Amino acid sequence: MLRAGTPPRATGTLQFAPTTPPNHSTGAPTNVQLTPEKVRRMELNRLKAKARQRELRERLAAESLSNPNSNNKRPLEVVPVSSASPTAPNKRAYERNRRNGEEDDPSKPLKKDTRLSNYFEYDLSKMVNTKGGFLVDEDGGPGKEMNEELTRKEKLREKERAEKNSEPFRMLDPAENPKCRECGSQDIDHIYMRTFRCLICNACKNSYPEKYSLLTKTECKQDYILTDSELRDEEALPHLLKSNPHSATWNNMMLFVRYQVEEFAWKKWGSPEDLDKEFFRREELKRQKKGKKFERGLKELRRRTREGIWQKRKDEEHEHDFGPILVDEEDEDGIGRQRCKQCGFEIEVEEL
Repeated sequence: MLRAGTPPRATGTLQFAPTTPPNHSTGAPTNVQLTPEKVRRMELNRLKAKARQRELRERLAAESLSNPNSNNKRPLEVVPVSSASPTAPNKRAYERNRRNGEEDDPSKPLKKDTRLSNYFEYDLSKMVNTKGGFLVDEDGGPGKEMNEELTRKEKLREKERAEKNSEPFRMLDPAENPKCRECGSQDIDHIYMRTFRCLICNACKNSYPEKYSLLTKTECKQDYILTDSELRDEEALPHLLKSNPHSATWNNMMLFVRYQVEEFAWKKWGSPEDLDKEFFRREELKRQKKGKKFERGLKELRRRTREGIWQKRKDEEHEHDFGPILVDEEDEDGIGRQRCKQCGFEIEVEEL
């Protein structure tokens, strides 16, 4: 039996049962005076109840950690305040918040940790782009018109390149589409059709290289005896410009279709046999010119050789430089001698 005014003691098992509020209609006094002893016991019981609730939560958490979840993984572990881990909460702050009743108040914002370094908070929605501190002319400056003109020309060139490399449209009626001149296929090579005006498909182009292979300008001049002015004529011989594979700084290559070059050459020289005759005639003239040039060089070499030998022999000839006449006094005939200063050759000289 409990005495009047004595709070119930907390038992080992927590029971959350609804309580009936006191009946205020009776004549019992509403303002009960609590003695200091009663206040001390109530506060002590409250602290004991909170301690038991905390122990119960820790025991349930430990039991949940020992049992893996559905994915057979260890559940998330909450580091208690009493742990020695560096990630544990600040014990002093925890005790202070617990005394102030701020332990489980989620409405209040988190306070800044003094252990962290200083930082600044920015509202990105109110930030202004200052162009990095540079003085940027918003209107574009005096060169704005020139930049716009260059941009317009570049866009125009890109549009032309796109139109040049794009495939032509096909008609819904198959009879209106261009067909290959060899097999009648509609898969026309658009580069050959646009550049050379030749209707040919890729399969036939690879199957007949003797007709549809590409020739360079040098091959056309040497094999078919065509001139530069004839090769530059777009109406007679259309050509394709392509970058030179040997060097990027050299001029672009001019490529021609073989059968078009042959048709133009047959028309110019009459027939393939006449072209061969002209080719051999020019080769013979080249051979003769080369032989004559060789003969002239050999003749010049012989002349220089003869002149060199003659000059060598002439340089080897020695001219004596005789000294004064030496006369022997004992000689009664009065014959003197002269000796060369260089080689020592002596001659007899008679003085008159």
